[in-house]
Amino acid sequence: MDNFQNNGGQNNSRGVIESLAQLILENPPEALAQIHGSAQFPDIEGTVAFYPDNEGVLVLTAVTGLPVPEEECGNTVHGMHIHEGESCSGNENDPFADAGAHYNPGDCPHPQHAGDLPPLFASGGSAWNAVLLNRFGIDEVIGKTIIIHQKYDDFESQPSGDSGLKIACGVIAGL
Repeated sequence: MDNFQNNGGQNNSRGVIESLAQLILENPPEALAQIHGSAQFPDIEGTVAFYPDNEGVLVLTAVTGLPVPEEECGNTVHGMHIHEGESCSGNENDPFADAGAHYNPGDCPHPQHAGDLPPLFASGGSAWNAVLLNRFGIDEVIGKTIIIHQKYDDFESQPSGDSGLKIACGVIAGL
């Protein structure tokens, strides 16, 4: 990712894209979460992959089966976070209650939790996302969970962005 550096005030975005593509193509991820929907959302499936980089951690997400709104302007944006729990189990009121709260070792306000991730913007029930973060190391999140929420994250409400029902979950496993 050396191409990411600012060279004399010029943004080398093409070099960034090429470096990221090379990283993905030439290296397996160091951790992976297989995402599965709750009983209410059984069609949701996906993968979240974690790649190490000099600048931090590249997080790639691909998900299918997200709810498709019936109305034209219905919600297609879903909050996504790393949670502190180590299990995607739960109860009748919260199918993923054991995922716990957002991963937040620094006790920061939302949306500055280490586990706060960009939302997923679904198109026809599918979403793809890539983000480079330096909020955590891969070893720190292995064993934690990834949660996808029914609503978008408002990036204001405390403690977790008011993103609603947990609709999908996966445990981050080291490879």
